Parts: sequence; structure tokens; C-alpha cells
Amino acid sequence: MSVLALPRARVIDPYAHRYIIAITVALASTLEILDTSIVNVAIPHMMSSLGATLDQIAWVSTGYIVANVIILPITGWLAARIGRRRYFAGSIALFTIASFGCGNSHSLGVLVAWRIVQGLGGGALLSTSQAILYEVFPPAEYGTAMAIFGLGVMVGPTLGPTLGGTITDALSWPWIFYINIPLGIMTFFGTLAFIHDSRRARTAGPVDYPGLLLLIVGVGALQMMLERGERQEWFASREIVILAILSAVGIIGLLWREITAEHPIIDLRVLKNRQFTMGMIFAGALGLGLYATIFVLPVYLQNLQGFTAHETGMVILPGALASAAVMVVLGRTAGKFDPRLSVTVGAGLYFVAMWMMSHFTTQSGMPDYFWPLILRGAGLGMVFVPMTNLALAQLRMDQIPQATGLYNLMRQMGGSFGIAIAATLLTRFVAWNRAALAEHVSLYDRVTRERLQALSAHFAAGGAPLAEAQARALAVVNLQVNRQAMMLSFERLFLMFAVVMLLALPVLLLMRPGTIRRGGGAGAH
Repeated sequence: MSVLALPRARVIDPYAHRYIIAITVALASTLEILDTSIVNVAIPHMMSSLGATLDQIAWVSTGYIVANVIILPITGWLAARIGRRRYFAGSIALFTIASFGCGNSHSLGVLVAWRIVQGLGGGALLSTSQAILYEVFPPAEYGTAMAIFGLGVMVGPTLGPTLGGTITDALSWPWIFYINIPLGIMTFFGTLAFIHDSRRARTAGPVDYPGLLLLIVGVGALQMMLERGERQEWFASREIVILAILSAVGIIGLLWREITAEHPIIDLRVLKNRQFTMGMIFAGALGLGLYATIFVLPVYLQNLQGFTAHETGMVILPGALASAAVMVVLGRTAGKFDPRLSVTVGAGLYFVAMWMMSHFTTQSGMPDYFWPLILRGAGLGMVFVPMTNLALAQLRMDQIPQATGLYNLMRQMGGSFGIAIAATLLTRFVAWNRAALAEHVSLYDRVTRERLQALSAHFAAGGAPLAEAQARALAVVNLQVNRQAMMLSFERLFLMFAVVMLLALPVLLLMRPGTIRRGGGAGAH
């Protein structure tokens, strides 16, 4: 037989279906991120429907987030033990079933229990999605992969409150969970059809039960402390003191256990890589900047400016779209310039945007919000994709599942710290500013007396008795003082957040561009 007649060997493309896989895992990640914030605007409806107090209903959010942060650092171990395909598909199935259970709950206890189950299923979706994308995309397209993934991570928290408010107003609060079901089913079958087990997975050792227990105690208690601290007045509460002690003991014990155990459930050896450790520090700052501003901005717009949830969403939406557009562009141009430059420019844009936001007033309107939020969104988009690739650049492929779990945990915890700090400082700043303003607003002040007299005359001219007119005048002045005190507090918070990202920039000096190695060995420069 002639050589020319020999049949050709079939060439198998290892990166086939990568865009279908990317859309599948990005959708799964978006579902997980959305459910972190989508319930917040439905809280009043849940309270009246389930007969719960505000402190009780808060467990609907707390239970989900605590379950999330507990599962995040062990997703790499679970994927290796169960198999990545089965673990990812099983997590989506668990998340979808729990979504139905949440919507069908008729008591607070049942709803919280299903939210915890939902959080355990959802926690796998972020870090496992990243690990999948790094394996199914060629190194030259890592930027594109992270841009697709980043769309859900960055846009999801922004759209959550708006989408939740719209669904709750149009239908009822159970539907914020029911909408997950068709998307979850679609993602589940997409996973079974196109996603396979990792070709470079490590063999998982036996279950490290002491490490797992310390993880639940340490990280779970820390998250609960951050979630409940402000409502319980922090360390004035015995509950918060106990949670702080449990957190400290658990985390210290976890670090000792995982360093000394023969088969640790969390492989902390990835932290020996300086580049990854620096990336985790920046991830904490990124999470703080993202989640803290997402928390504070709606409070400003709704409590001070009187915007509805829908109007708030319309204000925030252009910034989310700017993030998406920037990440798509950066994904297509990844590798053509030093990613540290993008991170630096992005942090600078974020600083400028937050500085502009610190000049908002009670008279600000839509035109005043547009460009600061566009710049903020673009800045965060310029940071997310390059920083993720930088953080993981010097790791081996078999280290990626563990590393992405820790990286996402750090970003989530940074966000939790940011929200806790923002809530606490907002309360403190309002009290301080009100006290400072009140010193200049008294019956001994000529301007105040003239203002009260003018308001009293206005109400009296409208037919109100003199005593009622004076009381209404005092109420108006008191409201103005409170509004100004709150506005000054928001201005200070925005300015503080402006500095956060700049303070993290020096870690870039310790990082170098590189590409994740497909096999063993050190990372390439």
C-alpha cells in the first residue's frame, strides 16, 4: 500500500467547545453571584409573609453567605475527590433544587435551611468555573476566558438588587428563587454535555475531618461576625465577642492543621508562591471596593434621594455595562501589553470616580451620577481580568483548582469586610456629623431663628394653628440637619474607598507577567 493511501489520524482539538463551556460556567457563576444580593430588596416582603423580625430575616442572607465562604476554599479538594464534572454538575443540581425549596418555603426556619443548602451548592460555581476555563482555553486566550467569567462576577452584584426589586414588585418574593430553575436546568445539561474531568487533577487524600471542622468554625464565625456585627453593636454584644473568639481560634487552628497535616483539605502550599499571595491581597482590596460601593450607593440613592429600586438600578446599570465592555476589550487584547499597566490605570480610574462621587450632594441628579459610575465600572473592569491572570500566572495547572478557591474566598471576605466597615462607619459618621451641625443650629443662632420664623409663617399661612406651625417648622429643620449629616457621611465614605485600591497598588512591584504551565514545574516568566 502506498504511503499516500494511509488513512489520516484524526486530530482532536483539546479546546473544542470552549466558548460553549465558557457560557455555561459563566451563567452558573452569575446565578451564584446574583443570589448573594437579589434577596436584599425582597426582605420587607419576606418579613410580612413569614412573620419574622428584621434580625430574624437577616439569616436568609447570612446563612447563604456563610455556607458560600465555608465551601469556597475546599472546592479544589472536592473536585479532585468526586471528579470535576460530577462535582460541578452536582453543585448546579443542588443549587437548583434548593432554589425551588427556597421559593416554596412557608416558614423562616425552612427558608434559612434551604438557603444554606443553596449556598453550599453555589460556593463551588465560582472557583470551579475559573479552574475549568483555564484548562479548556489555550494560554493565549486566558484573557478572553476571564473576561467571560468576569461578566458575571462584576455585573451580577450590580444587577441583583434591581432584578430582585423588579421581580418582587411584578410577581412575589418566591419568584426571585424560581427564576433560577430553568437557567439551572439548562446549565446542568450543558455541563453534562460539554465539561469533562480535569486531565491534570491531583489525587485527593482522605478526608481531613479536623481541618474541615476548624474551617467551618473559623471562617463561618468570621463571616457571621461581619454580617451581624453592626446590628449587634459589635463588641458591646456577647454574641459578637464569642464569634470573634471562635473565629480567631478556628482560623489559627486551621492554619496550623493544614501546614502540619499529611493530607490537608486546603493545600496552603500555593501560598509559597509570592505572586499568588500578592494577588490574593489585591483580590481582598478589589472585593472591598466592589461590594462596599455596591452597598453604600443604593443606600444613598434610596434613603437620601428617594429613588425606587428600579430607578437605582437604572443609575447603576451604565457602570455595569462599562465594566462588561472593558473586560471584553481587555480579553481580546490580553498578552499584547503588561497587565500591571492595566491594573494601575484601572485603579487610577476607580480613584477618580470615587473622588467625583465624594462631591455628590442632596441636589445631585442623573447627569451627575453618569460619568463617575462609568469611570468606576471601567476601572474595576480594567483591574479584574489582568489581576486574576497575574495572580495565577506562576502556578502549575494542577494547582489552579485550589488557588481559585482561595482567591475567590479572599475577594468574598474582602467584600464582607468592606460592607461591615461601610455600615459601621456610616452610622458613626452620621452621628458625628449631626452633632457637629447641631452645634450651629439652635434657638440662640440668628440664622436658625429666622429660618424657623419663616417656616412657621409659611405653615400658618396655610391654615395651621401657631403651635402646629412651629412644630412643623422644627421638624423641617431637623430633617434638613439629618439629610446634611448623612450626605457628609456618604461623601467621606466615597473618599475613603477612593484610597483603598491605591493602597493595594504596591503589590504590583512584586508581581511579574507569566503564563500558567500546562504541566508540572515552576511558572513561566
